[in-house]
Amino acid sequence: MPITDPLEEEVAEETRPPHAGPVPQVVAALVALAVGVAGAIGSFGLGLGELTHPGPGLWPFAISIVIAVLSLTLVVTGRGLQDAERFSKATLLTAAGLVTLILLAALLPLIGFEIPSLLLVFVWLRWLGKESWQSSIVISIVTVAAFYLLFVLLLQVPLPRLI
Repeated sequence: MPITDPLEEEVAEETRPPHAGPVPQVVAALVALAVGVAGAIGSFGLGLGELTHPGPGLWPFAISIVIAVLSLTLVVTGRGLQDAERFSKATLLTAAGLVTLILLAALLPLIGFEIPSLLLVFVWLRWLGKESWQSSIVISIVTVAAFYLLFVLLLQVPLPRLI
């Protein structure tokens, strides 16, 4: 819902980080384009299969192509946009979220999904989301238990796990 009160709009504009300009906008689009192209190449290597018998790389390939096309569009149109923000403390929180995802991916095959997933959800809730200790602990446990129930027990997805 857009802000209609001029005073609220002015306050919202004052609290927003300053615009970064067109160069970071285009650089971000180029990074996303590189991710899309790398994903397409990697998923093509998994095998696309056929439409009637899709291979393991079909959906990652399709998503990677969409990312690449949208990123390329942003490279072309990004110079005129004003939505890229300068680096700030919020940028560090985003980087911390990315680092925790990388740690999850690294720990998953070593110790299963339960402990890394529990830690990921807890860190995101407690430090990135500023939730209370109690709600962070409870929601983390419930979330991992729900994923265990859904993916391991009901769908029988072969995840690396401790239990």
